[in-house]
Amino acid sequence: MQTGMYTETERCVRAVQSKDARFDGWFFTAVLTTRIYCRPSCPVVPPKPQNMTFYPSAAACQQAGFRACKRCRPDTSPGSPEWNQRADLVARAMRLIADGVVDREGVPGLAARLGYSARQIERQLLAELGAGPLALARAQRAQTARILIETTALPMADIAFAAGFSAIRTFNDTVREVFALSPSDLRARAAKNSTPDTPGFLSLRLPFRVPLNPDNLFGHLAATAVPGVEEWLDGAYRRTLRLPYGHGIVALTPQPDHIACRLMLSDLRDLTVAISRCRRMLDLDADPVAIDDQLRTDPLLAPLVDKAPGRRVPRTVDEAEFAVRAVLGQQVSTAAARTHAARLVTAHGEPVDDPEGGLTHLFPSPEALAAVDPAALAMPRTRRTTFTTLIGELADGTLQLGVETDWMETRSRLLGLPGFGPWTVDVIAMRALGDPDAFLPTDLGIRRAAQELGLPSTPAALTARAAAWRPWRAYAVQYLWATDSHPINFLPV
Repeated sequence: MQTGMYTETERCVRAVQSKDARFDGWFFTAVLTTRIYCRPSCPVVPPKPQNMTFYPSAAACQQAGFRACKRCRPDTSPGSPEWNQRADLVARAMRLIADGVVDREGVPGLAARLGYSARQIERQLLAELGAGPLALARAQRAQTARILIETTALPMADIAFAAGFSAIRTFNDTVREVFALSPSDLRARAAKNSTPDTPGFLSLRLPFRVPLNPDNLFGHLAATAVPGVEEWLDGAYRRTLRLPYGHGIVALTPQPDHIACRLMLSDLRDLTVAISRCRRMLDLDADPVAIDDQLRTDPLLAPLVDKAPGRRVPRTVDEAEFAVRAVLGQQVSTAAARTHAARLVTAHGEPVDDPEGGLTHLFPSPEALAAVDPAALAMPRTRRTTFTTLIGELADGTLQLGVETDWMETRSRLLGLPGFGPWTVDVIAMRALGDPDAFLPTDLGIRRAAQELGLPSTPAALTARAAAWRPWRAYAVQYLWATDSHPINFLPV
């Protein structure tokens, strides 16, 4: 079992007294005298140390009878970096809960996906987070409800069911308990400080830990965008989303202290999932200070980090989609890979209506691609075999790619497929599975950057040198790639 920062009382007190936003999401401060819980950076005068107690999750605070602070809004903190850097049971469970699995499938569904009993999962989550899966999902529902209350004019009954509550009374009671305000009071407070959004759209702020360098993050997504599925428009990265209850379109715009997120959903029950997947794609729950400090210990990497700190790993909203695109991109240029993918999208993607831009389709599902005639694929025979084998295993469920997958087990499974070498497997591990330590020592851009910097350029020697960068080698890849003039490294103009 991991021991969280919340157990280090003196360190937590120092973070609260200095209002250090770097620790938002790592732990929560509960004030015994007021029965309110806050994020570490709360702007109010810090309570006396003897009146503070610390919890690892908002759900644990709520279970202990504390309500959310109205000033710092702890429910809007960035997520804990722990769940993106770990591959153990608790981390995988937290990623699934964030993806809405408990609301859709219940705790038995969560347990089935993880291959453990519901009792084992409950026990481990309670031990580490102070709350079980139902309480964690309830806290998430409360936050979703707050977003809908404050950003839409929907009737409260519609909001209750869209947020995942089974009854309006439960919705009302939960909102009052967590926020110490009724749903109508929450809406009245928000109306004083906001302008109603366009009907059918939701405008949200996605928080992150500073610094965040948007250049390689949005540059990579825009430069590799598949026409019809993704685009860069008016300073925003836009794409279609395949979601459990329907589909969506999102526009993500980098701002100095947040990512502006504009969502259109065919079914509002997908809001939590859409937000979770966008945060994951943009790597917003990373701890850039810890990552960059580790990489700076290498004197040859330090100047790259100091020049543009806060690089994130551009990831994906759909793991199966990325695996397909990784195969399409084997040994071809970025432009050729986009062309291959665009043809598949036009022929096999599901059409969507985009009232604000040029998006036309969802990326084809594995089931749709399984019906493709291999002879129609404009690629060498060996890569055609790689493509059809991958699609077959994804379509029939033999290969699972998702937030719950075990990184090492999935790597081994992919390496057993024809045409899957270390580069393809590790780029999938890095950008689809979210492994922060995935490394690409055979990548041409990495080897070229290593040679220019005076690092070892052969894969074996570079891997040995990179041991000092662990567990953040995927971030080192971003800094090394950034030495090149490729469009992936620049925010589009």
